[in-house]
This record gives sequence, C-alpha cells and structure tokens, in this order.
Amino acid sequence: MLELLLKANGPAKAYDLLQQISDGDTSPAKPPTVYRALDFLLEQGLAHKIESLNAYVACGHSDHHHSAAFLICEKCELALEMSSDSTLQALKQETSKMSFQFSSAVIEVRGLCKNCQS
Repeated sequence: MLELLLKANGPAKAYDLLQQISDGDTSPAKPPTVYRALDFLLEQGLAHKIESLNAYVACGHSDHHHSAAFLICEKCELALEMSSDSTLQALKQETSKMSFQFSSAVIEVRGLCKNCQS
C-alpha cells in the first residue's frame, strides 16, 4: 500500500488503491483490507489522510511523527505537504488556552498551485 501511495501522482482514494491491487487478481482484495493497511500507515506516520479529498498520500517527512499541513490546488488537486511547526505550535497554544487537549491536526490550505496560476 505504501508503495502505491509513493508511486501515485497525487492523493489516492482508497477504492482507487483497491482497484490497483485487485487488477487481474482472481481473488481481489476487499475494502476492509485496504482500510486496515491505510490505518496502519497513518498510525506509523508513513501516510496522511487529506480529509476534504477523502484521499491518502505518503508522508513526505517520514523521519518523524507530526501533524500535517497541505497546500491543495483547487484546479488540479495537487497536494503539497509543507512544514508548519510554528503554525501547529500556535494552534496547540490556542487550544490549551481553551482547556482543550490537542492530539492531532491536518491543516488544509486551498488555492492554486504554481502551474495552475498561469
């Protein structure tokens, strides 16, 4: 599953991944198998789920666990993972002020990528 995410040209939906691993197979994989594999990758910090697209991407920063921030192109749906340590630190401070225990966040910034701006 990680290999498929790494080879993907952008965010991959679970059913697209299911189709890729089942193509030509006489006993195709079932959706729970794909979702279990994706959950494992999420837990290990090897992948992220982009909630608004209901899609998954391999983590671009696999050397550490972190909350993700993505720049998502509204035209071509390119998703770029970016470092956002200061933004996440500010979010943790603000949630703490409200007596809310922060556990994780996925920040999604929508706009147009460099190629689609032209």
